[in-house]
Amino acid sequence: MGQGGAPIATRHTRIVERALTRLKLRQLRLLIAVGQHGSIQNAAQDLNISQPAATKMIQDLEHDFEVKLFDRTNRGVVPTVFGDSLIRHGKLIFAQVSNAAQELDDLNEGNSGRVVVGTLLAASPALIPLTVERLLKDRPKVAVKIVERTNEVLMPALLSGEVDMVVGRLPSHRHRENITQERFFDERTVAIVGPGHPLAQARDVSFDQLRAYGWILPPVETTLRRQADQFFVRQGGYVPETTIESVSYLANRSLLRTHDFIGLMPAHVPALDIENGLLAQIDWPPPFGVGAVGVSHRGESSLSPAGRAFLDALRDTAAGLGGEAPVGSAHA
Repeated sequence: MGQGGAPIATRHTRIVERALTRLKLRQLRLLIAVGQHGSIQNAAQDLNISQPAATKMIQDLEHDFEVKLFDRTNRGVVPTVFGDSLIRHGKLIFAQVSNAAQELDDLNEGNSGRVVVGTLLAASPALIPLTVERLLKDRPKVAVKIVERTNEVLMPALLSGEVDMVVGRLPSHRHRENITQERFFDERTVAIVGPGHPLAQARDVSFDQLRAYGWILPPVETTLRRQADQFFVRQGGYVPETTIESVSYLANRSLLRTHDFIGLMPAHVPALDIENGLLAQIDWPPPFGVGAVGVSHRGESSLSPAGRAFLDALRDTAAGLGGEAPVGSAHA
């Protein structure tokens, strides 16, 4: 039963009917702005409407959806759980409108659709480039945008519709609600140094031999960093003398080649540079860091034709990489 004793199905139907006949994009813009500003007055000024009109628009939304969207505090207004949910859906609606406009513009310019791909470090060296190459053979006019960030940035962008999918190590705990995950293969972590590092050619390296060196590590919000920190704690509370946080492979490669740092990264990432002698893998297998590499998206129905084509190419490419057991792969 719903609020007031009405059957849930009847209440749902009533709310949907109101939304289809009464909801305006201007109301959603205001809703999102109020959430951002924490103030109806500031949101109204931002959208160039009067505060009474803004207050009435929020009240109309609350009436139509039959929920309270904001709580008043001494500092302004704070979204309720219902407000947070509707704001998230509102952002997704605007992202879809923007994507539709972009896709129409691409088609008008002669492109065959557009896809925005978020990528993590584990996917950028091989999986993403090979997928783009495969896609463009069949659809040479597709516009592809690649955004490299961490999961902490990409997953909210995925939920809001700013990116179509995220390719890389799959989040194991957080960022899984309302997201479809597809696992392609497992990948281990390796310890990497420059070719001139004192331990580059050493065999059967122990962790004690690594203690004296600085480390290049992923940011603290990543799973790999948490695993590394937990491992360091178990090694007598080890704290590296120097720690550099970075997800920039170009910067990390340069630092490893010019300093005696040790870097931790997924095995695929430095494979080509190791093969060409630009970097070296230490003979010390980290006892942590194995992770599933795959793709996260909001469901295939949310993807444009170009997005679905990219996803199909991604699956084919990942199957090839897994089958060939590339350098450093857990399949090796």
